[in-house]
Amino acid sequence: MTATAAPIAAQKHETLDQAVAEVRSHRDEWLEVSIRERIALLEEMINTFSDVAEEWTQASCEGEGIPAQESLGGEEWLVGPYLVLRNLRLLRQALSDILETGRPRIPGPVKTRPDGQVVAQVFPASFFDRLLYSGVTAEIWMEPGVTRENLADTQAIAYRQPVQNGIVALVLGAGNVSSIGPTDALYKFFVENQVVVYKMHPLNAYLGPMIERGFGPLVERGFLRVVYGGAAEGAYLCEHHGIDEIHITGSHHTVEAIVFGPGEDGRKRREQRRPRLEKRITAELGNVSPLIVVPGPWTDGDIAYQAENIASSLTNNAGFNCNATRVLILHEGWNQRRELLAALRKTLKSAPTRPAYYPGAEDRFDAFLERHGEMETFGRRTDGNLPWGFIPGLDPEAEDEICFRTEAFCGLTGETELPAKDAAEFLDRAVEFANEKLWGTLNITLIVHPASLWDASTRSAFGRAIANLRYGTVAINHWAGVNFGMMTTSWGAFPGHDLYDIESGFGVVHNTLMFAKPQKSVLRAPFKTFPKPPWFLSHGNARNLGETLTDFETEPSVFKLPRIFWHALRS
Repeated sequence: MTATAAPIAAQKHETLDQAVAEVRSHRDEWLEVSIRERIALLEEMINTFSDVAEEWTQASCEGEGIPAQESLGGEEWLVGPYLVLRNLRLLRQALSDILETGRPRIPGPVKTRPDGQVVAQVFPASFFDRLLYSGVTAEIWMEPGVTRENLADTQAIAYRQPVQNGIVALVLGAGNVSSIGPTDALYKFFVENQVVVYKMHPLNAYLGPMIERGFGPLVERGFLRVVYGGAAEGAYLCEHHGIDEIHITGSHHTVEAIVFGPGEDGRKRREQRRPRLEKRITAELGNVSPLIVVPGPWTDGDIAYQAENIASSLTNNAGFNCNATRVLILHEGWNQRRELLAALRKTLKSAPTRPAYYPGAEDRFDAFLERHGEMETFGRRTDGNLPWGFIPGLDPEAEDEICFRTEAFCGLTGETELPAKDAAEFLDRAVEFANEKLWGTLNITLIVHPASLWDASTRSAFGRAIANLRYGTVAINHWAGVNFGMMTTSWGAFPGHDLYDIESGFGVVHNTLMFAKPQKSVLRAPFKTFPKPPWFLSHGNARNLGETLTDFETEPSVFKLPRIFWHALRS
C-alpha cells in the first residue's frame, strides 16, 4: 500500500468531541440556508469534488490492490467519483425544481396499478440518460396509501415542513464502495435536512482528506466534519449526547451491537426488546442476493452473454458488494440449464482472481467451504487472493443451508434448482423461495428472454413476480447493483423491518426525487445491451470509459458524447 492510500490513525475522544460540538453549533444555521444557497453549494461541490476525482480513484485502486491504469481501474471511477458527481448534479436539479414548482419533477409517467399501488417512472431522468442507457427504465413503487392525488405531498417534505431545531446525524462510512458514505451524507443534508459528522471506515480512511476537499463548501461553514477511528470510536460517537441520529451501511451485527450492546447481554436485550440506544437509526445492510433465470429459447450468444452478466455481478469489487449475486435460482426442467452453468463456469475460470482486501474474507470463504466440500473453485488461492467459489445443486428444501441464510461477502455464489411443470409455475415458486427462504430484502435480479413473455401464462406470472417480490430493488436483465447508481431511484431494504428483526435494514438513500414513502424500485433493461456494459468483467476499455463518464457528469454536454461512445464501442 502506497502513501496515497496509507491508513489514518484513530482520533482521541477529545478530537471527536470537538468535531461533534462544531457541527452541533451550526445545526440551526443549516436550516436557514435557502434553496438558492443550497443550489450554489451543490454547484460548487460539483467543481471541488471533480478536482479530487483522479486522486480518489488512484487511492481507491491502490487500497484495493488493483491496477489503476488498466481496464479494471474503471471500476473505481464508476463506483466512486462518477456516482458522487451524478448524485450532486441530480440533487441540484431537484432543488431547482423545488424552487420553481415546490417539488422535484417526476421525469416519467405516474400510473396506478389495478391493486391501487402508485408507480412513478424516475429513469431516464434526462435526454442524456435516454442516449447513454438506451432501453433502460426504472420506477419507484410507492407504499400502500399513496395515491396519484397525494403523491406530490410525499415529496421534499423537509422543504415544506421545516423543523424548529437542527439535527446532527452520524454517518458511519462503508469500507467496500467509495461512493456509499458520501452519497449517504448528501442524503442527510439535502433530503433529510440534517448536518453530518462523518466517520470514515478504517479500511478506506485514506479518502477522508479528499472528502473534506470535495465537500469543502460544507466543511468550511461548519456543517460537516470528517472523523477517524474504528469500532471503539464509532461506539463512542453513537452514544454521544451531541449525536441525534445515526445512519450506517454495513452489517446487521454492527447495528445490533450499537443498539443492544455486544455479546450475550446484547442478545438478551434484543430478545427482551430493551434497546440500550434509542436514537433514530437508518441502515442499509446485507442481503443473500438472488438471481432468478426465467427459462426460455436462448441462443449460444445469449448463453455466453448472460453467463458473463451473472459472473460480473459476483466478481465486481472482488465480491465485496451487498448486491453481489449469492444464489442463482434455475428451473430444474429447463433444457438449457446445463449449458448456462457450463458457460458460467467457463467465464469464472477466465476471470483473474483479485486481492481479498476486505477483512474476514478468508474466514468467510473457509466457513462455506467447510459446509460444502464440493465447492468448485476457479483460480489459485495465493497470499492475499481468493479463488472464485461456486456451489451448485443446493437443496432448496434445506432448513439450515448456510448459502440461504448467511451473506458470504466474498467472491462466492451458489445455485439451486426448483421443479415446476412450466415457466409460470417456476416463477411463482421462485418468488416464494426468494421471499421465504433467503435472508434479506435488499435486492433481486431476474433475467428473462423476451420470447419467454410471448406465452400469456408466463407473462402473467412475471407480472406477479415483480409485484410480489419483497425486495427494495427488483432488477430485470441488468444486475441489481446498477440501480444503486441511478440515484433517482431509492436504495434500501423492503419496508417492514425493525430493530428486533433488522435483516437488510430500514430507510432509503439516493432517492433524489425525495419521495417519503417508496416501497421498492423496479429497473427494466433489454435482455442484451450493446455496447457491452462497462461493469462486465471482460470490458477492455472500462478505465477510459469510466473517466470519460465521470467528466461528463460534472457538466453534461452533447459535445462530450462522441468520446463516450468511442470508448464504449472499444470494449
